[in-house]
Amino acid sequence: MKFNWGTGIVLAFIGFIAFIMYFVINMNTLKKYDTDLVVEDYYKEELAYQNEINKENNAKTLEKNVSWTRTENGLEIAFPETMDAKEITGNVFLYRPSNKQLDFETTISLSDHNLLIPDKRLLDGRWNIKVDWQYKGKSYLFKKDIVY
Repeated sequence: MKFNWGTGIVLAFIGFIAFIMYFVINMNTLKKYDTDLVVEDYYKEELAYQNEINKENNAKTLEKNVSWTRTENGLEIAFPETMDAKEITGNVFLYRPSNKQLDFETTISLSDHNLLIPDKRLLDGRWNIKVDWQYKGKSYLFKKDIVY
């Protein structure tokens, strides 16, 4: 068999197609390349996004917004001192981008203006915190990417 330009082009195409198929199959079958959606019902969450924007705008009108600090006991979330702590309700959602199994949500129940999330529930690293809270019928939202 004689090797000419036509044979070389055909072999190049076959090699390129094999190369691409190898990477497509690897990306779809290997567990280390697995990815998860941030939320399962992505489109449902997208429809409610304007509501989140309104809550964030409400939070921006406050004199002092929600803040967080790391203490030796855990993550402490501080609510505005000007509000009655017993009338603050809502949820705190902590999302771990690197591991879906570490995500958790807790309800807000305050005796003073601070909410403590125990250190044993949090691993060091990046977390996305979302505090969705209400005070006297008005809704507020605090979102922050933190490194714990």
